[in-house]
Amino acid sequence: MPWTRRDIVLGGLALLGAGAVQKPAFAAASSNFAGTAVDNGVTFQKTNFAKIDKKWQRQVVKYFSSEPIGTVVVDTRHHFLYVIMENKTAIRYGVGVGREGFKWFGRATIDAKSLWPRWTPPPEMRKRHPELPEFVEGGSPKNPLGPRAMYLHRDGVDTGYRFHGTLEPWSIGKDASSGCIRMFNEDAIDLYQRCPIGTAVQVLPHIADQAESATQVSQTTPVE
Repeated sequence: MPWTRRDIVLGGLALLGAGAVQKPAFAAASSNFAGTAVDNGVTFQKTNFAKIDKKWQRQVVKYFSSEPIGTVVVDTRHHFLYVIMENKTAIRYGVGVGREGFKWFGRATIDAKSLWPRWTPPPEMRKRHPELPEFVEGGSPKNPLGPRAMYLHRDGVDTGYRFHGTLEPWSIGKDASSGCIRMFNEDAIDLYQRCPIGTAVQVLPHIADQAESATQVSQTTPVE
């Protein structure tokens, strides 16, 4: 199943989904964005990190793990994603994870990646919500995947789960999705560059208590 466990609010329609569990209050949420940026020819709204709790902002932390350098480890309980680095450190990102009933754990690999991916609602979702379009083009302001998607496979089979951006930066740090791991768009771009095809992923219930904050990493979006 190439796309599963996602619903989204599109065109003002209240849907369940790829990250959303309720209608986003767009007017109230406007302060979560600040200006625009251009990435691979697509203009998108930048996250207003001045309004984001520093806990959820990208940073380097002390981190003790037996996983090899480069492994991605996700702590779903504490809403963090780690990229294991040298010298017992990791880059930590705040993430949104699956709400109750949609959580998942285990090992996978990033076997495919996409810049400004198209979003295609799966048949079961369109059956529940026939008002959904057949697809939403990559780069559309209504595309729930944002600027990047990294597709998680297990034993060569697509799990249906992804790391991807979000239309709702206020949902980072919450159980908000239908299983996928959502990130600030700037962080999805950053992670995409750090994770080659074949990157090992481990999703655990909780591990964040092993990490302590250290140095803040620049929020500057890397040049593609």
